[in-house]
Amino acid sequence: MLNVLRSIWIWFASTALIIGWVPVLGVVRLLDRDPRHLLTGRWFRRLGRALAKVNPWRLHISGTQNIDPKGVYVIVSNHQSLADIPVISHVRVDAKWIAKAELFRMPIVGWLLRMSGDIAVDRSDRRKGAQALLKGARCLRQHCSLMFFPEGTRSTDGEVLPFNDGPFQLAIREQVPVLPLVVEGSGAALPRNSWIFGATQDIELRILDPVPVIGWNVKQSGELRELVREKIIAELHRLRG
Repeated sequence: MLNVLRSIWIWFASTALIIGWVPVLGVVRLLDRDPRHLLTGRWFRRLGRALAKVNPWRLHISGTQNIDPKGVYVIVSNHQSLADIPVISHVRVDAKWIAKAELFRMPIVGWLLRMSGDIAVDRSDRRKGAQALLKGARCLRQHCSLMFFPEGTRSTDGEVLPFNDGPFQLAIREQVPVLPLVVEGSGAALPRNSWIFGATQDIELRILDPVPVIGWNVKQSGELRELVREKIIAELHRLRG
């Protein structure tokens, strides 16, 4: 019963934050003259960090020294839960998120995604998927990172699903290093297909060493994909003891 009441409060507080953020982000976007809308993106990620604060989570973030503040990355992370989004918002890198097109069609959430300049991808249409990667390539050339969940969906058991090839092809084509993230504990914080939040939860976010791609060619994207995936799996095993 306690979890139900707490979950109702969290959803209420989260909804209020999201709705209240629309006019805030709208004003920031009007003032944001940079065509990349980096300032708008930073304020949108602040919403993620605010959402994390209304949840019963203890966040443990490590590896921030692996980020070059002036660097550009293709960022990839494992995906356990919707909770991953506010958790990863704590990574202080200017990045556009590649998100499924269904989110952009939602009221309020879709408006925020569009204002921040994030990129919709329709995974059911290969042509539209290629268009999303072309938009991502332009972002990288404009010195703005990209954030992917290469599994394409949330894991049901916490194990890492196979990765899609797109982020790794893009990294090699644009000669941008891959920055792997590892999230552990978020699956228990908000289980898939449930609206009930778990008890007070420790969530780990680890930022691993960037994987350089200098000298790689696009035919090796599968090799790069598996290299990065194995690094994430190995770190998950270390976190789980």
